[in-house]
Amino acid sequence: MSYLNDTWRARRYFRAMSVILQSALPPEMMEEKALPGVAPCAPDDWLRVDEAYGAQMAYRAALLAEQREAVLWCDPAARPAAQEVLEAAMKLLPVLGFSVSGQQVRCPDGRAVTLDRDAPLLTLGHLVQEDICVMEKRGAEHVLTAAVLCFPANWRLAEKAARPLTDIHIPVKDYDADLARRVQRLFDGVRVGRPLWRMNRLSYEDPDLHQPRRKWPDRDAPFTRSERQCILRLPQTDAVVFSIHTYVVRN
Repeated sequence: MSYLNDTWRARRYFRAMSVILQSALPPEMMEEKALPGVAPCAPDDWLRVDEAYGAQMAYRAALLAEQREAVLWCDPAARPAAQEVLEAAMKLLPVLGFSVSGQQVRCPDGRAVTLDRDAPLLTLGHLVQEDICVMEKRGAEHVLTAAVLCFPANWRLAEKAARPLTDIHIPVKDYDADLARRVQRLFDGVRVGRPLWRMNRLSYEDPDLHQPRRKWPDRDAPFTRSERQCILRLPQTDAVVFSIHTYVVRN
């Protein structure tokens, strides 16, 4: 892939930066919502490009080069779903400022990425700001079967891989048995072409986007971190995709 040629440049760029911030949260994310707080999402609005695109993508490139085992994982059985989510994303890229020509994608920050359909989540990790989690039904629950997770907030991919929704949310505050049932019904009920979205919002002392270690939020902290999380169903594999667009703003 051509983006590997930019690894050294991306790593140097990231290390020279102090913080990566957006100027403000999107209007629809200004107010907190009660759990699970879901709302309809436009079919083409599960991916976004914002002002932090270039800086976030440089950080993602460095993480994928230096800590790939920590931020990228795919169960071999989930490969068809991972390939399908790449194809779904490709359909949206032109309206987001990308230029697609054959197997080459020119990104909004000027980078050229060569499509590698044998490594679909790695390719997505170099194209979009969103982290992408693939959930597939295994028995009574959806299980995390693949993910590119560069910007975790207080969790590690290795701890959640191949685990069902209930286990993934341990020890999230307020995630009791009743809420677990509601979330599972949500994943069961999301329909093709009718995605949903929700958000969270917490205050942080550290604005770093990559925070796999558990930290306790502080209401008086100088930064707000908010995730726009979209849930969509893929028509061919029936997998559910959980996309996470992370915003960090100064309070």
